[in-house]
Amino acid sequence: MIAILLCAGFATRMYPLTVDFPKPLLPVADKPVIDYLIDQIVSLPEIDSIHLVTNAKFFDHFVQWRQTRLKLPGSDRIEFVIHNDGASEPENRLGACADLQLAFHRSTCSESVLVSATDNIYLFGIGDLWKRFLSDKYHRIVALKEDDENILKRSGVPIFGEEDRIERMIEKPFHPPSGWLCPPLYFFKHSAREALDIFLASRDFVDAPGYFIDYLCRKEVVTAFKLDGKRLDIGSPETYYKADRLLRPSAGKK
Repeated sequence: MIAILLCAGFATRMYPLTVDFPKPLLPVADKPVIDYLIDQIVSLPEIDSIHLVTNAKFFDHFVQWRQTRLKLPGSDRIEFVIHNDGASEPENRLGACADLQLAFHRSTCSESVLVSATDNIYLFGIGDLWKRFLSDKYHRIVALKEDDENILKRSGVPIFGEEDRIERMIEKPFHPPSGWLCPPLYFFKHSAREALDIFLASRDFVDAPGYFIDYLCRKEVVTAFKLDGKRLDIGSPETYYKADRLLRPSAGKK
């Protein structure tokens, strides 16, 4: 089975930190942002291949990162495949949904797949979620409780039906329909591949993957893991430096 990690953004909101360096590789507490997620994925025994989609501008950075990553415990059993989506500037980026499609088309067929963006540090374990997903027959997404309306307005916010089924996913709603947000962490069954092709065929450009979730949940069953867990969203210089302070060992001693 495989994991697909979306790393092709240009992170213009984080300039000047990311003018010439990819956001997922920025160090947080002396460790690349992406490695917090990779450390969890390599502990999932069913996953033997991780596919990263990046852009032409930062492709070499990820190739170099891979050489270092392969030396870390647990990584030697994993195949790391880095895909270049060809975009060299923010203006010609493909968008997260098209990058996911690219990875689907270039990877071998897999019944189940873990998909995530790489600008979040999840402060909850994904191992149990993965096991529960594998024992189920539906697509799964993660929903986190959020009380800050300003954060909800910048997020994908779900509308729930019975038994935590997702009925709609509203991206960046002016009036959030619930007090939950969905970080870009998804567990897809094989049918998501064909559904994504159909979804993108009628659209010129779609970036946020939440728009695909909104489409998918109206065609197939998508249910939520409702968690009390937290995540650190590395979306601005301010949140980046905050995450760095929080995750340094000295932070807990103050």
